[in-house]
Amino acid sequence: MMTNNAVKAISRKMTSSLNMMFALQSFKTLLHMVKCFHSVTRKERIMTKLPLPIDEVIPELKTALGRSGTAVLLAEPGAGKTTRVPLSLLSEPWMEGQRILLLEPRRLAARAAAVYMASQLGEAVGETVGYRMRGDSRVSAKTRITVVTEGILTRLLQQDPALIGTGLIIFDEFHERSLHADLGLALAWQSRQLLRDDLRLLVMSATLDPGPIADLLDGAPVVQSRGRMFPVETVYAPGTPKEPLERTVDRAVRRSLTAHDGSVLVFLPGAREIRRAESLLAGGGLPADVMLAPLYGALPQAEQRRAIEPAPAGRRKVVLATSIAESSLTVDGVTVVIDSGLRRTSLFSPRTGMSRLVTARAARDSADQRRGRAGRTAPGVCYRLWSEAEDRLLAARTPPEMLEADLAPPPPGGGAGGGLFYTTPSPPDGEGNPMAAFSF
Repeated sequence: MMTNNAVKAISRKMTSSLNMMFALQSFKTLLHMVKCFHSVTRKERIMTKLPLPIDEVIPELKTALGRSGTAVLLAEPGAGKTTRVPLSLLSEPWMEGQRILLLEPRRLAARAAAVYMASQLGEAVGETVGYRMRGDSRVSAKTRITVVTEGILTRLLQQDPALIGTGLIIFDEFHERSLHADLGLALAWQSRQLLRDDLRLLVMSATLDPGPIADLLDGAPVVQSRGRMFPVETVYAPGTPKEPLERTVDRAVRRSLTAHDGSVLVFLPGAREIRRAESLLAGGGLPADVMLAPLYGALPQAEQRRAIEPAPAGRRKVVLATSIAESSLTVDGVTVVIDSGLRRTSLFSPRTGMSRLVTARAARDSADQRRGRAGRTAPGVCYRLWSEAEDRLLAARTPPEMLEADLAPPPPGGGAGGGLFYTTPSPPDGEGNPMAAFSF
């Protein structure tokens, strides 16, 4: 016979054992929940974020890439194509064991896209999502999406034409038609035709004419997405004859600050005009709650970040930018755009056989892109510093760089020995640039 004390001791031991079992079971349940959470596909985790217009066409885009291997995506500003599409395609069966290269025309946009996508996954840049550009690289062995600038893509294709380990190349903002982007697409298409029929190509833009690109890619499917843009009022505010540009800008900025809330984004052709406008605005005095922020490619990274970050609470910004802010970037808080209607480009002169930097009128596709910056987060207004009559004379599209640049030197990024023959979206016909007919 066991004594009462012995029974109580056994009971305590059994209770303790049961508690440990329950605790262990609870821990296992919790561990299972954690594993389940981390096993959720990236797509499911991304889709729990704020819905974007691009989400509606992603299934169609997946089908197009899965069947034909190529696609052209037209997505209006604000659709979310730059950061949502690469993450959504990463879990496709044909991407197993492969990585994505996302081409961004500008360093600032490339870095910002990588940072944003990494934040969507709750990771640091350099893990699943990284970037590579000249003099700056954040990638690792586990990186599966690499955002690259144009020169890097050209060099990768020249070093390894087959791009082993890459399952998809995305050409973002292709309407800009830089020489590097055209060359990169031509080399990638050549690789797909000759070396890698499983290499998928996706061309994305907001204003691109899809016909020539789709034809180049053997009838690639065209997928269209609506954007997420608020109404934008257009105001024509031309300067007086022979008035310096910075004075016209100064007057328009002060007018907009008085008439509207929110920050102001001013498009100017180059750094020289930005410095002049900044000096005039600062010298004439601005409201206490307004801060000036220049934005162009040669600025240090910290100053570029300052320009695109939200203004401090209770303040607003006047961002003086080149075309670097025209696409891929959203400058937070902007509800007013002031467009000079000018662009800076390198133009080849057949007469002298040399290139020179010129200031030219922006085309309509560029003007519409700039106008759209005012309606990304709220209803806005766009001041165009030219007349309605001049507006009707704008060219429809910005000419591809290959039709304006000097093509006599080796291809960008350095060329390998021997000839290289490929088709480009705008075959050089020699009309705008006679040297073009002999360079490809």
